[in-house]
Amino acid sequence: MQTASGISRRPALGKHLLRSMSQTLAPGCGRAATAAVGLGRFSCRRSVATGSRLELGKAEPSPLSLATLQPSSAARPRDTKRGTRLLPKLEDLLFDTIAEGQDKIPIVKFITALKATGLRPSDPRLRDSMTTLRKAVKTASEGVTLDKELFRRCVSSNIVLLTQAFRRKFVIPDFENFTAQVDNIHENARALTWGKVADYIPQLAKFSKDLWGVSICTVDGQRHSAGDTKLPFCLQSCVKPLVYSVAANELGTQHVHRYVGKEPSGLRFNTLSLNEDNKPHNPMVNSGSIVITSLIKQGASTAEKFDYVTENLARMAGHEYIGFSNATFQSERQTGDRNFAIGYYLREMQCFPENTDLTATLDLYFQLCSIEVTCESGSVMAATLANGGICPITGERLLSPEAVRNTLSLMHSCGMYDFSGQFAFHVGLPAKSGVGGGILLVVPNVMGIMCWSPPLDKLGNSVRGIHFSQELVSMFNFHNYDDLRHFDKKLDPRREGREAQAKTVVNVLFAAYSGDVSALRRYALSAMDMEHRDYDYRTALHVAAAEGHLDVVRFLLECCNVSPTPRDRWGNTPMADAVLFGHSDVAQLLREYELKYEQEESVADSARALQGNPQDMA
Repeated sequence: MQTASGISRRPALGKHLLRSMSQTLAPGCGRAATAAVGLGRFSCRRSVATGSRLELGKAEPSPLSLATLQPSSAARPRDTKRGTRLLPKLEDLLFDTIAEGQDKIPIVKFITALKATGLRPSDPRLRDSMTTLRKAVKTASEGVTLDKELFRRCVSSNIVLLTQAFRRKFVIPDFENFTAQVDNIHENARALTWGKVADYIPQLAKFSKDLWGVSICTVDGQRHSAGDTKLPFCLQSCVKPLVYSVAANELGTQHVHRYVGKEPSGLRFNTLSLNEDNKPHNPMVNSGSIVITSLIKQGASTAEKFDYVTENLARMAGHEYIGFSNATFQSERQTGDRNFAIGYYLREMQCFPENTDLTATLDLYFQLCSIEVTCESGSVMAATLANGGICPITGERLLSPEAVRNTLSLMHSCGMYDFSGQFAFHVGLPAKSGVGGGILLVVPNVMGIMCWSPPLDKLGNSVRGIHFSQELVSMFNFHNYDDLRHFDKKLDPRREGREAQAKTVVNVLFAAYSGDVSALRRYALSAMDMEHRDYDYRTALHVAAAEGHLDVVRFLLECCNVSPTPRDRWGNTPMADAVLFGHSDVAQLLREYELKYEQEESVADSARALQGNPQDMA
């Protein structure tokens, strides 16, 4: 089939490859060059004589090597200092991506585009670039814009990270769409007004019931916050998994669990109870956390121990806000009779290491519970756990993989007080709540989340935080046991939607082109749409008919029930392609199905007409 411009068009997959490959080959080949791209039985050749006519014909597979794509040595531009450069610098590509054809980029536009990827200008990894940018702004005489040379200087020190961000290679590729849905969940949870602010610690009772914030930090350092995320609040029991991870990293898991168990207790978090080995049930209840506190830096003073833990927490938070509420500490110590009773009971049962100072241990425990964070710094801590112990915004390894794994396991089974089983069932993620209203939530290998809202339910968990967690997992396939491959109702923000669809189309069309019925069976079995169209509106049936693959055509028609009469951009049906390329057996099969399809449509039209006019049935 030949068009007016002298280009012969074969309605098969080779046409699509030809268009993309000609763009790759053209800059280096010129009008007098010959380029061959082999795929299966077809090759695409540019005529040496005219440089304009493209022909599709039978050929043996022709390997495509780097040498094929490179211009000849005579035509190849050379740089005597740097050697051959076939591609522009990453800095220049990034500039062109953001500039969109302009010669200069307004700084505001660059910062806005950066934030859209999830990165913040305050990210420690971008410190060098932002410092150079600020200096450029101070010395700029033509306003706050970046030309290519200045842009190159600003981004060169962080080009790998920035390129990864703008290419959407982070764990959440479409971060703007994801955060928009998170904001909707956050706003819906704000409507929940029931629950009671904890008042058995006087300082906690001073917080408003209306406060509600959520912060997210992914393992790539993408950040998002909604609501009251900059107000400090005490970690309370949310500090327990963090202290356990520090102790397990310092002393080793085996040593730590000589003093504390691993099982859920099934009892209240502040119960005077031990397991059958006379050890606290787990590190997430008060008795277990008090024992863990006694293990940290044995022999050091209380001040040294406190500094050691807070320094570790600050590094886990990427050196974002970590504070201390002395008022809460004093309040806890004055009203902590229950914890003193637990401490004396533990000492009676010989649960502490030798020479443990009980009063100093309880003081340190109260101090650790009184450490303050914001939602934003807390989310980085959670992301450090999600990232296997490496802080996502500094790249520093702080915890061993074993310590992180065991911390998350205990959070999953014991982290939500008496609601732990229900939370594991419905949400399926490691989490730890505190009476201050915080919930430290971890999506392993994806992100960390800190929710904070003071009103608590009867079990001591944040009402809005629980609702947010449940809605998040209802919308996204973050539950530990959600199927990542065969889900249909949940979204997977780790996938690029449009790119995934493009890959699906390519896979189906290529299988039809190569006659791979087995692959098509797999795609059909996984509920894939076998009538996917490419940019020319061609389906797998078009491609199979043009190639003469009778078995593929029969499978698509009989097993997949695809329409036998789809039309491409030029109005061609699969049968027209089969006739055009001389595949009479395929054309005959398609003709039979076209007649059958027309008859079925006629019957259906008659039935619809009768339904619309019941009197005709009399």
